[in-house]
Amino acid sequence: MEKRWKTNREKPELLIPAKDLEVLRTAVNFGADAVYIGGEAFSLRAKARNFSPEDMRAGIAYAHEHGVHVHVAANIFAHNQDLDRAAAYFEELAQMGPDAVLVADPGMFSLARQFCPEIPIHISTQANNTNYGTFRFWHDMGAARVVCARELSLSEIAQIRERTPADLEIEAFIHGAMCISYSGRCLLSAWFTGRDANRGACTHPCRWKYAVAEETRPGEYFPVEENERGTYIFNSRDLCMIEHLPELAKAGIDSLKIEGRMKTALYVASITRAYRRAIDDYLESDEKYAAGMEWYRQEIRKCTYRDFTTGFYFGRPDTQSMVYTDNTYASDAVFLGIVEEAERSGTDLPGLVTIHQKNKFSVGETIEIMCPDGRDLQTRVLGMKNAEGEEVQSAPHPGELIYLQLDAQASAGDILRVSR
Repeated sequence: MEKRWKTNREKPELLIPAKDLEVLRTAVNFGADAVYIGGEAFSLRAKARNFSPEDMRAGIAYAHEHGVHVHVAANIFAHNQDLDRAAAYFEELAQMGPDAVLVADPGMFSLARQFCPEIPIHISTQANNTNYGTFRFWHDMGAARVVCARELSLSEIAQIRERTPADLEIEAFIHGAMCISYSGRCLLSAWFTGRDANRGACTHPCRWKYAVAEETRPGEYFPVEENERGTYIFNSRDLCMIEHLPELAKAGIDSLKIEGRMKTALYVASITRAYRRAIDDYLESDEKYAAGMEWYRQEIRKCTYRDFTTGFYFGRPDTQSMVYTDNTYASDAVFLGIVEEAERSGTDLPGLVTIHQKNKFSVGETIEIMCPDGRDLQTRVLGMKNAEGEEVQSAPHPGELIYLQLDAQASAGDILRVSR
């Protein structure tokens, strides 16, 4: 049988983001091959909840129990005052045993080599990895994997694969938010707010609305019109390559990376499950992959998204296919919670389901149980109790502990959502 993925791997790695322990478990349960996370310092998502040392140990243990790898991002561009703390951090990681550490800064690379030498090092997209010479350089320095710059086309990635050692793995983003700046190295946030994007504190000024002002007319603003909604000249659409797995396979990409270390468990579950099925279907046959396409598309739209683009993969995109003309997200479903416990009653009626509720819903509503195996079960909310055991009609407060009586059986780890 012809090998369908043109790498040393039998199948590509599906690499999923996680902002906290809850989302990591969700990614693992819904089909990730590997999860990437950040600690409380040195990753490029300072506003994410991120992982305490205790949660990181628990997450690594949970992932490894299920045969899933964990990559820890330490990909800031360090300043002098960061280096001593970074050395101590890498020593701590050496004791935790993640499967890779992700860096961009040569100084951080050197510290990782010195203080956690047993952990493979991956080179972040932030390092501007745009040619096979750069990939070879990092391989010669001891890196196990290099992440492609977002500006690369599939033909360029294929050339890199042909001209680099076979044991150097290639990772590339295939889904999620795009950055207006070169490989994500942006100064807008630092300039406007004093919060440095290259040290993890980006305030996302590319999503703001801009106008032109003439220096002799203070307070008079002239919009740079795109449409009736306003001007969002830096705001990119989201990348989505689920319809192009054959092209990704031909390019020789080892690891397919999803963006989103700020995203909810519903987002991670939906995207992971969609790409997991798409990859598995493609590896089985072109026909099965084509038959599943509408389901993949629908599943992706049941979490937050902007309009989609294929980015730079097929050459330089035109403005119309890249720029998103608003600063809001769309979603075809609302996240209600993760099933923490699900009793088995032994009767015709399923037992109580325990969740910490995320968004408001009410008794009598029809909701959906989203299962890791791909099933979606429609169920009616028959009853609801609060933490004190009192009967209530709705759950209006985010984070509230709720006990539900449903008319379909759920299991721990399932996601509850509703289409609206």
